[in-house]
Amino acid sequence: QVQLVESGGGSVQAGGSLRLSCAASGYIHSRNCMAWFRQGPGKEREGVAYSHSYGITSVAESVKGRFTISRDAAKYTLYLQMSSLKPEDTAMYYCAAVLYVDGCPPLRLPGHEYNYWGQGTQVTVFS
Repeated sequence: QVQLVESGGGSVQAGGSLRLSCAASGYIHSRNCMAWFRQGPGKEREGVAYSHSYGITSVAESVKGRFTISRDAAKYTLYLQMSSLKPEDTAMYYCAAVLYVDGCPPLRLPGHEYNYWGQGTQVTVFS
């Protein structure tokens, strides 16, 4: 089993920055994909960024140039550095993981391929 715990959310003024963390515990296979999703009020869940253990990363077009995903393999921790935040970035942000994969599912997919999910951390951006 894998447990994921997000942290780092909060309220921030537009233009500000936050860094989200996702601490993973349990059995983390060396072939894994970890990702960030978000779900805003009245919106469907959307993929924000992913990181594969092979070193491949990707971010959604809506956040490209503003968000950066990274991981600390030694700490089994995934990060999402968010800058130039906008009110439309307001959402619950979730960390997700899937094991035994050689690649990550495309971000345009809603995340059904991921087996493990955290409880989420709220990000609120006010203007």
